[in-house]
Amino acid sequence: MTISELLSQYGEKYIQALFTTWQLTALSFAGALMIGIIITVMRVCPIKPLRIFGDLYVQIFRNIPGASLLIVLVYALPNLNIILSYYQCVLTATTMIPAAFCSEYLMSGIDAIGIGQIEAARSLGMTFGTMMRKVVIPQAVRFSVLPMTNLLIATMLTTSLASQVPLNPKDLTGLVSYINTRDVGGVTSFLISSIMYCGTAVIIGQIGSFIDKKVRIIR
Repeated sequence: MTISELLSQYGEKYIQALFTTWQLTALSFAGALMIGIIITVMRVCPIKPLRIFGDLYVQIFRNIPGASLLIVLVYALPNLNIILSYYQCVLTATTMIPAAFCSEYLMSGIDAIGIGQIEAARSLGMTFGTMMRKVVIPQAVRFSVLPMTNLLIATMLTTSLASQVPLNPKDLTGLVSYINTRDVGGVTSFLISSIMYCGTAVIIGQIGSFIDKKVRIIR
């Protein structure tokens, strides 16, 4: 099938799939950012068990394949009487893995903060929580804008895991499988989805560069 034939027949479904991919990306990245901040705070806190837990989380979810985690969520959790919808399983998998990388980027941002600022915060009598909330995390995020931009793009690509479950409406990759089981979409159906992925990634990259220029800390 040609591009025009595919778009005339499946154009509406492509738009729905694009919005599904965007929705999954936004929710997954927001969740990953929140979890990543929490894990990062745990990794630098003075309580050793929390530091160990934070490091273990990163080591586990940074190295586990997304498909393997999705299989565990879909097929293993019901044996523990924990039943999630396919959408919830995909969202969980695409949140927990990026959260580990988010923590690593934030740790790099923390390393870039001058030790003098930490000492100044302590000399002012700030508690650990106050220091992290007002001094450390805000600056770590500012130092990590470009890595976080790359993480957002990677999170978008990770949402292709949704193609492995019967999600409705489908994501961009799932729609390609749907088309090729009903018509001879061939490589052209992949091409359209790829253009949508690339277009979204370019927009994210441009926005990330703009934000980085605005919040970059000049030394």
